[in-house]
Amino acid sequence: MDATSNLLVEIGTEELPPTALLALSHAFVAGFRERLDDAGIGFETIEPFASPRRLALLVRGILTRQPDREILRRGPAVGSAFAPDGQPTKAALGFAGSCGVPVDALAREVTDKGEWLAFRSTVPGALTASLVPELTDAALARLPIPKRMRWGEGSEEFVRPVHWVCLLLGTEAIPGRILGTEAGRHTHGHRFHHPEPLNVPEATEYAELLRSCGSVEPDFKRRRDLVRSQVEALASANGLRARVDDALLDEVTALVEWPKAILGRFDAAYLAIPPEVLIETMRSNQKYFPVEDASGALQASFITVANIESRDPDQVRAGNERVIRPRFADAAFFWAQDLKQPLEGYAERLETVVFQDRLGTVAEKSARVASLAGDLASSIGVDPDLAARAARLSRCDLVTSMVYEFPGLQGTMGRYYAVHAKEDPCVCAAMEEQYLPRFAGDILPSSPCGRVLAIADRIDTLVGIFGIGLRPTGAKDPYGLRRASIGVLRILIETPLELDLRALIALAASAYPAGLLSKDVEAAALAYVLDRLRGYYHERGVSADTIEAVLQTGVTIPADLDARLAAVTAFRSMSGSASLAAANKRIRNILSKAGIDIVAGSVCPEANGELLKEPAEIRLAAQVDELSSRVMPLANARDYVGVLSLLSDLETDLEAFFDQVMVMVEDPNIRKNRIGLLRSLAGLFLLVADISRLQE
Repeated sequence: MDATSNLLVEIGTEELPPTALLALSHAFVAGFRERLDDAGIGFETIEPFASPRRLALLVRGILTRQPDREILRRGPAVGSAFAPDGQPTKAALGFAGSCGVPVDALAREVTDKGEWLAFRSTVPGALTASLVPELTDAALARLPIPKRMRWGEGSEEFVRPVHWVCLLLGTEAIPGRILGTEAGRHTHGHRFHHPEPLNVPEATEYAELLRSCGSVEPDFKRRRDLVRSQVEALASANGLRARVDDALLDEVTALVEWPKAILGRFDAAYLAIPPEVLIETMRSNQKYFPVEDASGALQASFITVANIESRDPDQVRAGNERVIRPRFADAAFFWAQDLKQPLEGYAERLETVVFQDRLGTVAEKSARVASLAGDLASSIGVDPDLAARAARLSRCDLVTSMVYEFPGLQGTMGRYYAVHAKEDPCVCAAMEEQYLPRFAGDILPSSPCGRVLAIADRIDTLVGIFGIGLRPTGAKDPYGLRRASIGVLRILIETPLELDLRALIALAASAYPAGLLSKDVEAAALAYVLDRLRGYYHERGVSADTIEAVLQTGVTIPADLDARLAAVTAFRSMSGSASLAAANKRIRNILSKAGIDIVAGSVCPEANGELLKEPAEIRLAAQVDELSSRVMPLANARDYVGVLSLLSDLETDLEAFFDQVMVMVEDPNIRKNRIGLLRSLAGLFLLVADISRLQE
């Protein structure tokens, strides 16, 4: 059995960027695993460690020696390696010489392309310890670091200056130089609790040594759980409940090595400010956890997580309370200043804020969105005046003092200012809901005005940006058009709303000055949104051919497309669906060669009963005639499952038709009649989808 050991790799640094720490750790593990795989060095598991001052990993059960490798070198073809008299040619002699052996020591390799001279040799595997520095350098070089730093007089670059490197294989230190730093067998504990070096006796003792002697919890997940449990326990002990969101929890975990939760308080008078402002200040600026009572009301307290076990926690508490006070005072001032005029009073300032150089100011955008929102509103039962009013006010909070200081509160502050100005409740809700959904899985607007405004604003941006040629390319999407398109689709599908994308885009384009937008803007924008529809359904497990089958109908109402997709998905589980899909492919090929277009639901006038000759076509024609009257009401009611269920009864008669009837006969009238029958049949299926697109 090959010998194994445990490998420790630790890179000690200055404080790493907290929002990037977890991603760096994951990338380091992935990169090192890939390097080991490339080198053929087997191992059992890789355990990651990450704290503000270190990236490390423990590889358990790693082979102490790289496996031997067999190398095959192929030389010249046998036919050109030997002369007619059997003597080796210069090609054979040269190849043998390069391998360091005589010609008669070469092997022969037979392939489907002929027989070749070959040389096989075995390269002994290197000791793992000798490869670790190179593997580590390669893994570190591929970390996702947008901007690398230099330090000292060397040329090395990394996310932060490196102060120590620890490389151990079992109990043995591995010599080497990583990022300009000589590797050793020591690590460092907490910057204040244990700044002296700590010798690591054996690789697997690393984590416990840091915990017991160094006042460092190196495991990110364990430290994260520790932060959460301390925060929640401290809040509970004071009759409170902490608001712990994952993003803040990750960031705080990346800021501390030895967490200690501390409860602080602030003046309850600040609770008169909207709670979102206080929460934003605590979370974004101070990395504090807000607390609430049992009913969910924000309380005049917070929990901070210190990176030190202080001998005088009251001093730490007082320092944090002192820091938050002026921030809350500023917020109170902004709130009072902004309320001196109604939300509508800020509209004039939008005329000086540029939305996009060629598309005008934010005020001009608001006017376009107001026009579009008013037109959309009546079609879905919303008061057009309220929708237009919401659109005109939608961006006013962008020029308030509060949103200038806290950009993440746009929309939220708009809602508060609209309520204070006694705007209609639907308008007030729309101020915040216009930004929904913000991300994948986010909630959708719940108010009618919010839905209309969210759609109108996104469609206006999409059409405008596409129209001036700034379309997304690859991963570059500076105007967030992908997210905007998916947001519109989600609102239309999941609400659902009976709005047509084609009509929406055309309406938005008509609001721009003549000649500003490109001529193909409507087609290009529609194609872009429909392509996002493919991704939307693919993520939900809908097969690509099902999506294409439905999109081939040309329908551009997402709510309708959703019903069709559900029906085709159900159809595929019915017996006979594969046979019907194959038959439809055959029908499509015949009609295509005949230059015949298919129209959904149309009954072809050429399907003349007097020209029906064969029993199989008579039966099929009767079925098509009978089903036409039954499926149309179902299609009009969007009972697409019902339509396909009825049409699945055609399987036997359709198979018999193709087995017994020749469509392209010489008699032009009969041929035309049979083509008409197939056209009618295809039109019935097209009431739901082009099932000829379905793959087996």
